[in-house]
Amino acid sequence: MRMAAIYARVSSEQQREAHTIASQTEALIELARTLDLEVPKAWIFEDEGYSGATLERPGLERVRDLAAEGQIQAVLVYAPDRLSRKYAYQILLIEELARQGVETRFLNAPTGATPEDQLLVQFQGMIAEYERAQILERSRRGKRHRARAGEISVLSGAPYGYRYIRKSEEAPASYAVIEAEARVVRQVYESYTVAGWSIGAITRWLNDDGVATRKPGARWERSMVWAMLRNPAYRGTACFGKTRVATRQRVTRALRLRGGVSSRDSANHERPREEWIEIPVPALVTEELPPVRLCALAHVDPVDCAPDPLLSLNRLGWVATPRRSSL
Repeated sequence: MRMAAIYARVSSEQQREAHTIASQTEALIELARTLDLEVPKAWIFEDEGYSGATLERPGLERVRDLAAEGQIQAVLVYAPDRLSRKYAYQILLIEELARQGVETRFLNAPTGATPEDQLLVQFQGMIAEYERAQILERSRRGKRHRARAGEISVLSGAPYGYRYIRKSEEAPASYAVIEAEARVVRQVYESYTVAGWSIGAITRWLNDDGVATRKPGARWERSMVWAMLRNPAYRGTACFGKTRVATRQRVTRALRLRGGVSSRDSANHERPREEWIEIPVPALVTEELPPVRLCALAHVDPVDCAPDPLLSLNRLGWVATPRRSSL
């Protein structure tokens, strides 16, 4: 009897609550009996809450490992879009499994090997990818509309200093100030904008004083302090749509060390400030700050706000730089 593995996937909370993954698995177990395939219980893999747009899924990884080890001769999947929402990924996985001598069988797809059957599977994959793109676009437009209406629910959680209050029948979603964290935010802003501390000095102070981060046991990093200083929410205006996904423009040193191959050909790029959608939230700091340091936080060009032409911007913010001698 040939050995097989079962793979099932659902991506959303609604699907998990509806137990659709259990129905997939049950149907595939029955298919295995029909095809006279043996499926050990340990080889039934279910990826709950994982998007079909990525290949980084624990259940799928285990299936691929079993195929590479030569332990299975078939993989049973409910439909091509359960394997992946992207047609290119479907072909990649099917061809990879085929090279290992593993047959991919779909319950809800043609089972023949004729060109017509293969064409129909390809169409199913392309339609699934189109449907996903359509859902993403509708979601994006819906979020932008809600953001313009001032709904805080479009933002993913609350930053340090706030608690996210879910919407209810009586009130919309909102940010509530956590006073202990808010005091830390104010001290960080004052240290940077008034006392003139560097990002590194502020980070060392937070760690030396044992100030807790949001993640238990984690230490403060320079990037966390810099992100706090640049976040407009602390000055009373949270912003939606600050970044966009675009083609990766460069290969970083870390990628070069790994051979220059990225796991994805896209990256987040910051949008122009005028494209951000502002949403009012409780302010933790005021904008009555020295203009020299405030410019760096507000992404303002030095010509527009620097009171002294001898000011230059380094990676930690605006600092006074003496004029160099021509000698």
